[in-house]
Amino acid sequence: MVDQVYNVAIDGPAGAGKSTIAKSAAKQLGFAYVDTGAIYRSIGYAVAKAGVDATDESAVEELLPSLQLTMEWLNGEQRMYLSGEDITGKIRSAEISELASRVASLPSVRSFLLEMQRRTARSRCVIMDGRDIGTVVLPQADVKIYLSASVEVRARRRWLQMPKTDYEQVLHDVAERDLRDMNRAVAPLKAAEDAVLLDTSDLSLDESIAAVIDIIRGKLAL
Repeated sequence: MVDQVYNVAIDGPAGAGKSTIAKSAAKQLGFAYVDTGAIYRSIGYAVAKAGVDATDESAVEELLPSLQLTMEWLNGEQRMYLSGEDITGKIRSAEISELASRVASLPSVRSFLLEMQRRTARSRCVIMDGRDIGTVVLPQADVKIYLSASVEVRARRRWLQMPKTDYEQVLHDVAERDLRDMNRAVAPLKAAEDAVLLDTSDLSLDESIAAVIDIIRGKLAL
C-alpha cells in the first residue's frame, strides 16, 4: 500500500487490453481501478433505456441532468449504478459498446462526466483507463501509459471474447471505432506527449501486466 495519492493514466484503442491489464495492475499495487469505459457504457445504457437516439446530441444532452449515475467499489470491483440500480452486468453487450462509443464523441457527455472522474482521482490512488485520460481527464497524472497493438491482434482478442461473432465483422468494427475515436472533434484518442508507449501485440496477458507494473513502479519508485 502507498501513503499518498498517485494517479496512473492508461490510454489506448479498443481491444488493446487496457481494462484487463489496468485492473490486474491496480489489484497488485493496491490502487483502485477506474474503468471509464464502464462509465460511458452506463451512459449508453441510459440512452438506450430512455429510447433516445445516441447521435442526437441535443436529445442526449437533455437527458443527462436527470441521470443519477454513481460508482462504488465492492471487494475491489467497480460497480456502476443508475438511479440506485446496479447495471454493471447489463452494460457489456456489443450494442451498449457501440452506443458508448457514439455518446463518448459528444462534448456534452464528456463534460458531464469529467468532474466525476477527476473527483474520484483526487480521493484515492487510482489506475484509470480510457482514451483521453492522460491528455484531458488527468493531464497531471503521475504516470501515463499508452497501450497499443495491431488492429488485427486487437480484433482477434475481441473475437475470442465473442466466438459466435464473425471475425471479419469484428475487425471492421474495431477499425471503424479507431477511426471514429481518433478523429472525433472533442478529446480524440492519442498518446500524451509524456506517455510511455507499450505495444502488446507480441506480449501475453501476463507479460503485458508485468510490463505495466514495472513502468508504474519505476516511475513512482514503489
